[in-house]
Amino acid sequence: MALIPSIFGGRRSNVFDPFSLDIWDPFEGLPVSSALTSVPSSARDISAFASARIDWKETPEAHVFKADLPGLKKEEVKVEIEESRVLQISGERSSEQEEKNDKWHRVERSSGKFLRRFRLPENAKMDQVRASMENGVLTVTVPKEEEKKPEVKAIEVSG
Repeated sequence: MALIPSIFGGRRSNVFDPFSLDIWDPFEGLPVSSALTSVPSSARDISAFASARIDWKETPEAHVFKADLPGLKKEEVKVEIEESRVLQISGERSSEQEEKNDKWHRVERSSGKFLRRFRLPENAKMDQVRASMENGVLTVTVPKEEEKKPEVKAIEVSG
């Protein structure tokens, strides 16, 4: 459900999602100017794979994130929670090594680092986050606090 078409370098994001920290960079893909050389190399290394597709759904019990990460092992993926209620999912897919006698006809599979961050709402139980990976799909489950229903006290009406 992308609201920005893929004309911006193939990256799509929901600009109306207040929890998404994925920001489109208008200078991405352009030759690096001298003003941008101070950017740490770790930030510049995040490549086309940075747009790892992640779904976020909210159920009555939890926030559930699902990421398609084909070809990655669970050891190559990091799921972290920052103190400021930010869920960070990152990892790296290595490119295939070129052999001396190999002749490549087409290279379409992306490689490189990816990093996605999501600001979690106040009702997230930060200490009970679970993550699992099966068949190239990472599932991160963030349980929610139970909504406290206002206590209603019946008052007897005297006559």
